[in-house]
Amino acid sequence: MRVIGQIWQIAVREFWILCKNPIYGFCMVGFPLLVMFFFTSLLDEGQPQEMPVGVVDLDNTSTTHAIIRRLDAFQTSHVVAHYPSEASARRAIQENEIYAFLYIPKGTTDALLSARQPKISFYYSMTSLTSGALLYKDLKTVSTLGSAAVGQATLRAKGLTDRQIQTLLQPIVIDLHPIANPWANYNIYLSTMLVPGLIMLFIFLLSAYSIGMELKFGTGKEWMRMADNNAVVAVLGKFLPQALVFLVIVFAYEFYVFGILHFPHSGGVGKLVLLGLLQVFASQGFGIFAFGLLPSLRMSMSVCSLWAVLSFSMAGSAFPLMGMDGALQALSWLFPLRHYYMLYQITVFNGYPLLEAWFHFAALVGFMLLPWLVIRKIKNAMLTYVYIP
Repeated sequence: MRVIGQIWQIAVREFWILCKNPIYGFCMVGFPLLVMFFFTSLLDEGQPQEMPVGVVDLDNTSTTHAIIRRLDAFQTSHVVAHYPSEASARRAIQENEIYAFLYIPKGTTDALLSARQPKISFYYSMTSLTSGALLYKDLKTVSTLGSAAVGQATLRAKGLTDRQIQTLLQPIVIDLHPIANPWANYNIYLSTMLVPGLIMLFIFLLSAYSIGMELKFGTGKEWMRMADNNAVVAVLGKFLPQALVFLVIVFAYEFYVFGILHFPHSGGVGKLVLLGLLQVFASQGFGIFAFGLLPSLRMSMSVCSLWAVLSFSMAGSAFPLMGMDGALQALSWLFPLRHYYMLYQITVFNGYPLLEAWFHFAALVGFMLLPWLVIRKIKNAMLTYVYIP
């Protein structure tokens, strides 16, 4: 009972510290909510739409006009300008006025009608990977449809039925079924990694910051004295209020994206709750460990910032981990966000049992227990270290 009372007293002390310092309010509530609504609203359409595309139509016939209208009808493409030459359209891409353009040389229609296989070209910028990939798909599709339309008219003139024409033009039909996200919604793919990753960044930083401030203002001895110099009790009491606040934020995020925005979650509510608990406690464990490893406010926060920023690349969401170098694949296991993302993908997004992701679960538990490795060093820093800016 004495230990519980000490934890409670330290937690009350920490609560008043959180109330007095506005940094905690911004980083624990304000910024996470801002990030949450920013990214989910930024990607609320699922995919980028109406991206600007240009056209260089040197043939200028009804057939090429039909091709351009088909391109403009695509959801992700919007023809915003016609250019007199390939050079001017290329300059427009370089000046970021358009993302791609379709080049139709003179004589394209005559060559189509006489089956001489005309060549049309399309150019797209891969400066933005998402826009480049989506516009490449549209441009390739409209190029194929242009030749198919002429072929369809020719075959119909020869007396073939629509079914026969379809078989000749498209002998193999692709039946596509995207697993768990049939809409190919980028919001579902990205927001479920970016928002939790940024929340983990705030937890990293505040965990190291809150201990470093005890050292900076010389209150570390008072903190340890309230716990009878028991560093475990001191850490538990100090981080209990922060954990409760972050758990509220994480569960609010999960309710918002899975309950209101209806993101798919085949794994059920229980796994979401477990994932939120692991996210908060593993992040706090890493932040505490970073300070214990380098008992300096500046250095520990720098390590936390670096590790959190690298996590977005090492999580494997934007670029698959299997495509990285072997050394980077091994290094990825040291990032909590990687294990969080894989646990989410396996158990929540795809609905597999927790046993299928046991290693990632164990890794997050390991991050929770990291402070045990440096708990004595934290105690020594509070009792003997002198703050150096």
